[in-house]
Amino acid sequence: MSRKDWKNIFILLGSLSEKHKDVLISLVGLSVFTAVRPFITVVLTGMLVDAVYAGVDSGLLLRYVAVGVTGTFLMQAAEGVLVMFFNRKLEYMQEIQGQPLNRKSMAMDYEYLENVDVHETRQRLERLGGWSLMARVLSVVKKILREGVTVIAAVFVVVPMFIRGSHSLSHGFVGSWLMSVLLLAAVLLLIMVEFRFGNYFNKKMADARKEMSGQEARYKYYLEILSGCERQKDLRTCKQQKLYEREFEDIARGIKKTIDRIAGFTVRDAFTQQSVSAFSGFLVYVFAGLLACAGLISIGGVVTYAASILLFTESVGKLVYQLSWLGGNAGLAKDYIDYMGLPQRKHEGTIPVEKRRDDRFSVEFSHVSFKYPGSEKYVIRDLNLQFEIGEKMAIVGRNGSGKTTFIKLLCRLYDVTEGSIKVNGIDIRKYDYAQYCDLFAVVFQDFQVFDFPLGENVAAGGEVDEERAVDALERAGVGERYHTLPGGLSTCIGKEFEESGVTFSGGEKQKIAIARAIYKNAPFVIMDEPTAALDPESECEVYAGFDKMVGKKTAIYISHRLASCRFCQDILVFDEGKVVQRGRHEELERQEGLYKELWNAQAQYYA
Repeated sequence: MSRKDWKNIFILLGSLSEKHKDVLISLVGLSVFTAVRPFITVVLTGMLVDAVYAGVDSGLLLRYVAVGVTGTFLMQAAEGVLVMFFNRKLEYMQEIQGQPLNRKSMAMDYEYLENVDVHETRQRLERLGGWSLMARVLSVVKKILREGVTVIAAVFVVVPMFIRGSHSLSHGFVGSWLMSVLLLAAVLLLIMVEFRFGNYFNKKMADARKEMSGQEARYKYYLEILSGCERQKDLRTCKQQKLYEREFEDIARGIKKTIDRIAGFTVRDAFTQQSVSAFSGFLVYVFAGLLACAGLISIGGVVTYAASILLFTESVGKLVYQLSWLGGNAGLAKDYIDYMGLPQRKHEGTIPVEKRRDDRFSVEFSHVSFKYPGSEKYVIRDLNLQFEIGEKMAIVGRNGSGKTTFIKLLCRLYDVTEGSIKVNGIDIRKYDYAQYCDLFAVVFQDFQVFDFPLGENVAAGGEVDEERAVDALERAGVGERYHTLPGGLSTCIGKEFEESGVTFSGGEKQKIAIARAIYKNAPFVIMDEPTAALDPESECEVYAGFDKMVGKKTAIYISHRLASCRFCQDILVFDEGKVVQRGRHEELERQEGLYKELWNAQAQYYA
């Protein structure tokens, strides 16, 4: 692992310690108790063997046993309490594993959500287990501490053997005192070999798992095709079953091959660990045996040293493996740190939004230009316009002309690249962001209706004003369906969470989204293709009741259907990021320009 990798791991642990210091304390205590407890038995066994061999009285033997049993019991009791606490916390962290990422996602600047690199980082975290990264790292750190303490404890027990052996060997036994040094060097060399192989195998397994995560994402996608009827309509009518089966089988074969590769690396890694551990143990056993034959250590000492050496070699192997795991997953830790560390670029502002009883607000775009982050192409170019609250404005134009971007800028999902947007003469970047967002009720083309109770969807929260919610549903044109629902506002949309839930059509969901905008009762109502999922009759119903829906509020309406713009007092025609025409429908229909061109292209389809 590089220095940066270790830094990322420590950042993760530092983030954890800010909220869960008790977890780290319990982790350290648990690691120490788990590692030291076996040595009580090891040392006690050696002492008992020597005592029996020396013929000491039974009273002393009983005292040895009493001390050992009491010490072991107390450590096991403390360990049990810490295990229960640590596992409960770990389980809790795994249950809420996505919470920090989700909070970051909801709080970050909107531009990050549309950034491809940020999106791919989030996808990697989800596919490769980043949801539970903190819990996994914590579990591995616990094992590293435990094995590290075991190694240290074993060294304290075994080192006297080397010191005594080197002293005796220096007086001529088996040649030279260099034997002990050579033995130690051989063991360290074997450990280094195991570490290198462990790193290699863990990196290969991490790469394979990364590859498999992409395969599993495709596998899940194909499974979702079969889970619902909507996608199967195309599958059946276009006779794509054979294509689907071939793709599905290819992915399944690819996953099997990857699993086989991971299994192969796992076996080879385990074989390396066992071989190194066995050979290291063999060398030290030989050395201990020579010392015992020379009468330099007791029979009980051989038992103590042998058991300690076994614990030492096993712990070194496990320690190497856990360190290798951290190294192999360092990239995931980096993704987590990078994602959680994305800075807030948007200026939040501090000025409160003016509270007006008449909801009168003036909006001015002054020399506004905008290009998306990372792009050199301007989507909006030197835009200048003004409008007042109470007007009903339609925005039309070809695809990619800047219509939706205009709305994103007005709602401050993005800040302008050049120029300024002012509300009541004040740059909107100076307003308190949360208060400014309260000015807008928006229905985007890609609106979302969640599998929550109907009332919570309309109110966009858990507290629902029943009278307002029903009124909003009535005004949005979904009142008739509402009165047929058995649970009223508590009826769950869809059956994802409730078997008693009700399935709504796409058009009904769009009306529910419109009802949510009405319920918010904001001064600005913005609708981006609000009738795209409605049939002509429902669309006509929405248009006819539009005045009733928005009342005296400012309504900004984006549509590709120019017939729907006729009720608007003001129509903006966008082309290549600029407003090229502005006026009422009757005026623009008579003018030569883009509006007339678009109108004539669609008029042939009107009844």
